[in-house]
Amino acid sequence: MALAVAAPFAWAQVSETTTTTTTTEGSGTITEFSPGSTIVLKESAGPKHYRFGKTVTYVTRSGKVLDEATVKTKIRVGVPVRVHYAGEGDSMLVDRVILDED
Repeated sequence: MALAVAAPFAWAQVSETTTTTTTTEGSGTITEFSPGSTIVLKESAGPKHYRFGKTVTYVTRSGKVLDEATVKTKIRVGVPVRVHYAGEGDSMLVDRVILDED
């Protein structure tokens, strides 16, 4: 009887799915900026479009987090920044914008 109960589990297959998320950075000068939506950077290879993730942190080069009022005055067209993002192609979601100053 015990064998009849254990038998189905002995031949069951286990399946695993692995998802890999690539995180990287891009850098350039802001050419377009829509807060909460998108940012376009003029990079060495040409313009690159990024979308914002659900939460985005704005920081200085030294890591100081910027408040909302500072973001409104400092993050604008013509300012050099780096963006930290996850994904590839059309799904590059920014989670951190690094202002190239302290």
